[in-house]
Amino acid sequence: MGNTAVEEKVGTITDTDNATSLGKPYNVILFNDENHDMMEVAAQIIKAIHCSPEAALKIMMEAHTTGRAIVITAGLERCELVESILSEIRLGTKIEQA
Repeated sequence: MGNTAVEEKVGTITDTDNATSLGKPYNVILFNDENHDMMEVAAQIIKAIHCSPEAALKIMMEAHTTGRAIVITAGLERCELVESILSEIRLGTKIEQA
């Protein structure tokens, strides 16, 4: 039909535990944050996407150095959940179509 499987990616790493979702892909963008400790940001990323500490640190450092980073690419519903978890501590986020 018109739907295709979309591979879910965490940062630049494929999340094999939640490998597919249907629908258009979206990105959760994390913006650089000057109000939280870097380790607090990394811990929230781990909580949101269940990734390794190394992957969370990579995402956090990309946001820190470039101003923004893709946390995950997935279906809209999953992205909304991830964004809500990141927003629990008031991190700057945005969902955009991939």
